[in-house]
Amino acid sequence: MKTDVEPAAEERAAGGGGRGWTRRIVLWPIAACALWLAARLADADRVPVLAGLLVPVLAFTPYAALAVLASGAVAALLRRWTACAVAAGLLAAYGFAVLPRAVADGQEVTRGPVLRVLTANLRLGRAEPRALVRLVRELRPDVLSVQELTREAAAALRDAGLAKALPHRVAVPLPGATGSGLYARHPLRALPMAEIAKVGLAMPRARMRLPGGAVEVTAVHLARPLNPAGLAQWERGFSLLPVPDPRGPVKIFAGDFNATLDHAPLRAVLASGYRDAADAAGSGLVPTFRHAPLPPITIDHVLADARCEVLWFSVHDLPGSDHRALFAEVRLP
Repeated sequence: MKTDVEPAAEERAAGGGGRGWTRRIVLWPIAACALWLAARLADADRVPVLAGLLVPVLAFTPYAALAVLASGAVAALLRRWTACAVAAGLLAAYGFAVLPRAVADGQEVTRGPVLRVLTANLRLGRAEPRALVRLVRELRPDVLSVQELTREAAAALRDAGLAKALPHRVAVPLPGATGSGLYARHPLRALPMAEIAKVGLAMPRARMRLPGGAVEVTAVHLARPLNPAGLAQWERGFSLLPVPDPRGPVKIFAGDFNATLDHAPLRAVLASGYRDAADAAGSGLVPTFRHAPLPPITIDHVLADARCEVLWFSVHDLPGSDHRALFAEVRLP
């Protein structure tokens, strides 16, 4: 009898240890992703005491969805059916938050003139100017928004032929990442812009008259929210973006928001009456920025007045930059 009992006890002990190990390897990632999702759905990045941690983390929310998928697969392989069911529920919730960006929106058809917008972050002015001018000639935008525009980069773009393609400009070239500019096919009239001291970076605004309509364009470059000062400027930049006016010209924002659609301040701007061109076209999960060793994320955007119809959207590599250029074609109301 003793020889029968002892092996059984040993097996139970070994099985218990195995169960503990498999429980940890499955449940901990699922629990972490559940907390992540709760923070995302509750807009917890707007809570001051949590924002410093959550704003950088929430930029990677689509990857948390992949982690849930992987954890659910591991749970199924280990026959942890309760954990598998929890992962399936979480995955459905993540899908609700993330997957609509990969599906084109139904939009009201508009009848106004077509506006073509191109935006590019020049990475401290290091982007290849000929490559950007070549992209301008290929896509024929009506307006180009550039961020991290230095004086040297502005001169290089001029020498590469940008002034011939887009002869009008409202530019604020400054050292480092501070400068930005608008270059246009049609005349621009500069509008007051947010004070650099308040938002950290230049964000020039201008009114442009198209044949058949007028638009107000802002070259957006919001601060990096990676420290208390940058976070405060980032939040202030969102608060200073003009709200849409149904009785006034259409407003367009184009540039580097340092935010994804998983950040509450950007979603609040959209809810005020704007449409993200990539999201509307079903390309909202296409990454625009990469900083190794982190995975790529989508922080560059073209936002159009919700009265506009997004006709086309595309993303283009830009040699010398860690951002990709965005092109959107929208029809005005």
